[in-house]
Amino acid sequence: MSHQADFMQFHQLLSRYQPYWQLMPFACRELPWQNPSLQARLAALSDDAIAELDQDPAARQAWLIDCFPELAKLPQLPDFAPLRSKPELPFWLSNGIPGRKVEQIQQFCTQVPDSAAPVLEWCAGKGHLGRMLAYSQQRQVLSLEWQGALCQQGVALAEKHQLPQRFVQADALSAEGLAVLKPEQQVLALHACGELHLQLLRSASQQGCQQLQLVPCCYHLIPEPQYQPLSRVAQQHDLTLSQHDLKLAVQSQVTAGARITRLRQTEVEWRLAWQALRTELSGESHYQPLASVSKQIFSTDFRQFAEWAAGQQQVTLPAGLKLDGYLAQGQMHANLVRRIELVRHLFQRPLELWLLFDRALFLEQQGYQVEVGTFCARDLTPRNLMLRAERIKR
Repeated sequence: MSHQADFMQFHQLLSRYQPYWQLMPFACRELPWQNPSLQARLAALSDDAIAELDQDPAARQAWLIDCFPELAKLPQLPDFAPLRSKPELPFWLSNGIPGRKVEQIQQFCTQVPDSAAPVLEWCAGKGHLGRMLAYSQQRQVLSLEWQGALCQQGVALAEKHQLPQRFVQADALSAEGLAVLKPEQQVLALHACGELHLQLLRSASQQGCQQLQLVPCCYHLIPEPQYQPLSRVAQQHDLTLSQHDLKLAVQSQVTAGARITRLRQTEVEWRLAWQALRTELSGESHYQPLASVSKQIFSTDFRQFAEWAAGQQQVTLPAGLKLDGYLAQGQMHANLVRRIELVRHLFQRPLELWLLFDRALFLEQQGYQVEVGTFCARDLTPRNLMLRAERIKR
């Protein structure tokens, strides 16, 4: 059954409410919507209440549903029933893998159907998924990974435990990497990023790989500044998504610890404080984003961050400059940004599903029967959407 009707429902919602999610909150100096009901709801929320709602998608939607009633009418994806029991793993097999990642891999393994086809693990890292599959199902596994050190560690673990797993060291985007794809193959990819999973879909369908199990991640990691839809339907109903827009699709996170939450809040406030400082020093009021930086810097002080930012954007800091006033401006601006983001995050999952259905429709065009659903609970990973595809025999 085609997924076109579901895709169109998400497309229509995202198109109708485009001004509410396709924007850059840091560049806003006031609420960007002329919507009195929404403005009143946001004004009534404390910062603590906003933080709580932003960690709970169901509560967030319930709080704002009167302003966006179409959200309640969207199709719901099924939770995939396990095809097999969760593999019980000995300590030596999961040793060194974070507990949440172990559980994700175990849940993924329950969705791998029986097949006589050899297994290809795409963008394998150390081959944790392939190793668990080789152990629990006694399957021959070929793991593709471009980093030599990770391949060496994966090979050592497979040999140590006498598992039928081999590694190929190659860039998944290169001719050498793509050459590992074969028609009689079951291809698995857990949290493959952006262009890595897009290239997999294009090349695996071209090769006619028998089965695909894909859990996408990091949709914004693409070489082009703008997303190029895969399917004909999405090409005809394009949302013109920038890399910034695509980041929205992966912004939901499992509740973080108090330290990480505090660092995130500090990062937002300091970046906005720098924006206010830069505007005053340069006379340029337009928003200019800073590059990513190690979170460690947000455990220092704002002056050190401002010196780093000045170097990044070639701004000279006057000697003896007082920074407290800019920090206060950053904190006030952050309060506004949090309210804009609360609304924007309502459309995180619809956008992610628009992207997933684009991939599903593309595979249908290529002669695959495709299912979409969730393979685990959101509290295990927010990136819990799975695409399962099998080539239709002709």
